[in-house]
Amino acid sequence: MDIDSYKKHQKILVAVDCIIFGFDGSELKALLIKRGFEPEKGRWSLMGGFIRENESAEKAAIRILYKLTGMKDIYMEQLHSFSDVDRDTADRVISIAYFALINIKDYSEQLQLEHEAKWFHLSKIPPLIFDHKQMLKKAQKMLQEKVATHPIGFELLPEKFTLPQLQSLYEAIYEMPLDKRNFKRKILSLNILNKLNEKEKESSRKGAFYYVFDEVKYEKLQSANGVKWY
Repeated sequence: MDIDSYKKHQKILVAVDCIIFGFDGSELKALLIKRGFEPEKGRWSLMGGFIRENESAEKAAIRILYKLTGMKDIYMEQLHSFSDVDRDTADRVISIAYFALINIKDYSEQLQLEHEAKWFHLSKIPPLIFDHKQMLKKAQKMLQEKVATHPIGFELLPEKFTLPQLQSLYEAIYEMPLDKRNFKRKILSLNILNKLNEKEKESSRKGAFYYVFDEVKYEKLQSANGVKWY
């Protein structure tokens, strides 16, 4: 195939769309924006944009996430490519979707106002443009599968957390209650959490000890024999 043959083919637009998850302490939420241009102006949408000529899909996703959140070094993973011919009503557009995890408390309220963004509980997602609802559902399923073998859930929590907070997170991700004793026993048996000499006393008078995730211990455990996180 010579270079002239490339010119015979139709040029197709390629975009990235970012599904951003956050956890408010009790509910898993997704960050959506009001679309600011046609088609579908004013409707709820994922944050996205076209890949520039001089960047990869990953760099485009990083750029778009930074624009919306003001945050760098966000946990991000490629989800799937969406290429139905009629998925975008304006033109032929292929979208490469990424999902990202952030701590809601780290997110700037000013940026939220600038982009007309809002956090939605996953059971209360409004109608979305194009195939964005499909993207969101696929990302939620991938998150549920991923947290079973990788401790990525900690990306949704503050650096220090209590075991009840950690359990609430996993209950929100799996959308089901977990037995308190079994959860505590399973988590502590992995020996990848470091207990701090400090308690969180807002939730109860007695208070619960804070823990931090020890990535070094986790890597050793993973390399030794693998681990099913939960």
